Amino acid sequence: MKQRIAHIALVVADYDEAIEFYTKKLNFRLIEDTKISEDKRWVMIAPQGATECCLLLAKASNSKQEASIGNQTGGRVGFFLFTDDFWRDYNNMLEQEINFVRPPKDEAHGTVAVFEDLYGNLWDLIEPSPKNSAFSI
Repeated sequence: MKQRIAHIALVVADYDEAIEFYTKKLNFRLIEDTKISEDKRWVMIAPQGATECCLLLAKASNSKQEASIGNQTGGRVGFFLFTDDFWRDYNNMLEQEINFVRPPKDEAHGTVAVFEDLYGNLWDLIEPSPKNSAFSI
């Protein structure tokens, strides 16, 4: 049996501002942007080179969903962006004025720093340690 996680929904306030942030500031690819109705679109994005999983940008459609924008994981890091070159991506993100809330640190599992997306969701930027095959990229 083979299974995989295909998409993870990320609740956003506006499709276009989220697309702009992820594609321009984080250099993600826009995989699909299909209009479903007047208020709903199917928008998928992914980091460069990603093949297994992507983010589904889901525009909040009620007050409960709006309340979760920027805090989908209760204030903890909820998203993990692996890279093959930490310093390249870290420096590019600094140039794009991405806000890092925790500076780079070498950990057993790799080099990591925590940044915020446009809504305040917390992300780890990680270059996995070559010694830790469970976290390979």
